[in-house]
Amino acid sequence: MSNRFLVKTASMFVLMLALVSGAASAAPWKFGVMGDSQWTTADPGKANPYTVPLSVINQVNQEFIKAGVKFVIAVGDLSDDGNDISEVTRAEAAQPLIDAGIGFFPFRGNHETVGLNNGYGLSVFRSNYPQTQTGTFTKTDRQHYQVGSGFSSPVSVSTDLNGMSYSFDYGDPESRARFVIVDTWAAPGKVDKHPNGYLLYGYTVNDQQAWISSRLDKKTRKTEQAFVFSHQPLIAEGHQDTMFNGDTNSHPDWQNQFFASMQDNGVKYFICGHDHIHQRSIIASPDGKSHIEEIICASNSSKFYTPKPLDDPKWFGQKARETSISQERYTVGYYIYTVDGPCVTVDYYSDDHGNWMSDGKYPNGEGRPDTGITPQFHFIKKETWSYSTNGKEFLIPQGTSYAKVLDRFKGTIARILDGTNNSTERDGSLDTKGGIGRKLTKTVDTGWYEKQASLQSKPVAHLASNILSLTGLGDLGREQTDVYTLSMTYHTDKLLPQHVKKGLFGLATKGVDGNWVNAVDTNSGGARTFVAGPWKKGYALGTYGIDQRTKTVWAVINHNGNFAAAGFDK
Repeated sequence: MSNRFLVKTASMFVLMLALVSGAASAAPWKFGVMGDSQWTTADPGKANPYTVPLSVINQVNQEFIKAGVKFVIAVGDLSDDGNDISEVTRAEAAQPLIDAGIGFFPFRGNHETVGLNNGYGLSVFRSNYPQTQTGTFTKTDRQHYQVGSGFSSPVSVSTDLNGMSYSFDYGDPESRARFVIVDTWAAPGKVDKHPNGYLLYGYTVNDQQAWISSRLDKKTRKTEQAFVFSHQPLIAEGHQDTMFNGDTNSHPDWQNQFFASMQDNGVKYFICGHDHIHQRSIIASPDGKSHIEEIICASNSSKFYTPKPLDDPKWFGQKARETSISQERYTVGYYIYTVDGPCVTVDYYSDDHGNWMSDGKYPNGEGRPDTGITPQFHFIKKETWSYSTNGKEFLIPQGTSYAKVLDRFKGTIARILDGTNNSTERDGSLDTKGGIGRKLTKTVDTGWYEKQASLQSKPVAHLASNILSLTGLGDLGREQTDVYTLSMTYHTDKLLPQHVKKGLFGLATKGVDGNWVNAVDTNSGGARTFVAGPWKKGYALGTYGIDQRTKTVWAVINHNGNFAAAGFDK
């Protein structure tokens, strides 16, 4: 028997094994997002030269390196004064990421336009960030590597926009994503002042809309996911200006078209900065026909903003278009996005201290020995949320039932039978008389992974349903959710009589070791109690069961996670 035959046979076996186990599908991958990076106060420790907060950036960089992200996107305002030396300093601060094989993709904010006689920062930006046109990076040892492909800019509008507004793709075909960055700031060929006089706009969203729509077009882009970025929010919390050359009421026709281009092409997240606040909201277009989740990034600066009153006349009544989901103020944070086929999961991390003071009072107040000295942050995960192109999203206001959550996928049906959004959390957006802020709405998202055949011989190792991803039932800073009852259908061929007798079959979730375990075993509190029969209202936390008549498993739980019907070892 020839060696060539042996190699070919072995290769075919490995391929078949991969197909059976599901290993042939693309592996999940991560990218990071970081907020505005401005140093805005005295620097007694000389750690933050040229208005660049290296003392913050260096700590956040290390978190991205530890997380193993493929690249990082910075959402503008790269320095405070916008001068060339400042922008060079910020670019050099990204070198530890690049040396670790992590790409770095920035774009301009309004502070990039205020440098002294530097052409609104275009030349210094292009010379320091050629990757926005090519995806090519150079390590300190002069090694080169590539991150991303298919780079494009709206040069048909103006060559000023080359590498300023840009898009690129990343990922394997099964898990590829497109990133579209929109820069509307002043350029040598076009300058237009905001009515407030200090913001300088350039080529508008409307000027670039044809390019934006072409890059988002899901019929031609050949990517599962797409994300849109710009520096200014659609509707902010502290700032009242927008990317539409004015305030929230400006150019509603531009807004409607921009919103529709995102919604109609499956874009779920619009990601931005400017506000130095962690804020998640659902924003409606002025005509109410389109909706997008806006994620405003937490500060990576010595500056923090406070939300403007909701009844401030300069909102022009547009705050009614915003549904507030989550907010954290006065803290330093960052974001890890995980792309896994149809599912995207976002983890938000921030320091466990928070409540930092701003500018000249940073971090703990004026006249202290530590004033102007960045502390050593201890970053912890504060919030996880997700969406899936094969799932659904449900908005659950406070005091309402989760029982509207119902989804199905390739023969598996999942539903929440019982539970109420008992949260009392509010954001810090008050009115001019004070008030107590807006009640936060929960976004409960479902997503699905197709069950793969198991290579293990034990029957308990087999899943009896497809896998449900369920997120959004908790509050920021808490892993524990409201108590609710989740039900899923199962395939009867995986259920054995001894499973029912011993309570070794039911709703399962992934344990800390990655193995499937009884979903109630990962609850916070409650007693594990098995019922052979249907769920009944009033069952306590920790109760789980099998309803053989409806071919469903159910459990009373208080956590998010991935769930399936399965057997347990114990």
